[in-house]
Amino acid sequence: MTDGETGKVFRLAYAPGVTPAKWVNVWTERMPGVPVALAAVPAAEVVGLLRDGGADAGFVRLPVDRDGLSVIPLYVETTVVVVPKDHAVAAADEVAVADLADDEVFHPLDDSIEWTDRPGLPAFTRPATTADAVEMVAAGTGLLLVPQSLARLHHRRDLTYRPVTDAPQSQVALAWPTDATTGLVEDFIGIVRGRTVNSSRGRTPAPPAKKPAQRQAQKPAQAASGRRAVPANRRKKGHRPR
Repeated sequence: MTDGETGKVFRLAYAPGVTPAKWVNVWTERMPGVPVALAAVPAAEVVGLLRDGGADAGFVRLPVDRDGLSVIPLYVETTVVVVPKDHAVAAADEVAVADLADDEVFHPLDDSIEWTDRPGLPAFTRPATTADAVEMVAAGTGLLLVPQSLARLHHRRDLTYRPVTDAPQSQVALAWPTDATTGLVEDFIGIVRGRTVNSSRGRTPAPPAKKPAQRQAQKPAQAASGRRAVPANRRKKGHRPR
């Protein structure tokens, strides 16, 4: 961190279900002079916030429009089905998409899973948000498939969830505007990638200061015969009187 960055704020957006705490904690230890401003943003709005300059970086759910963005995929989440606790699915450890063929499945407008074929039967409505869909599942009107982190985020005592082994999965990534790759963004990328404080793969380290040249002590010149040369200013000794 340079002196010019002290006092600034690093603005980090994240989609629901993503937990940035472990990276933020490392940032706080390494960059005590630059606080982090966190913004929880609907998954579909994170990219727009980055492009508008409202955040320095953000955790998104892929796929996203990558135009003008740099993106680092991080991890893939298990897809689960959220059901009432008395539903037949709750008796299994895991299920397949085919096991849901006769159930109505909600498809909220903020769905973060990219489907080729929607599972189950279409529900009677498309909820605006995942939170609304969870409420409808609790009312016994259908099921919901979401990344596991969202099932945990919207946990209710009357609901449970089970992994769906062959469902598409949601991938979380770090994104930021390519033209706004600042030093602070590079620092955060290093943290997310697990680089140590002294790693050379972060910012370009400052070149080490050059040590002053040490003068080498000059040895007296040697005569060709191997004897030391006698300094010119040394007085010759006369003969001792007998």
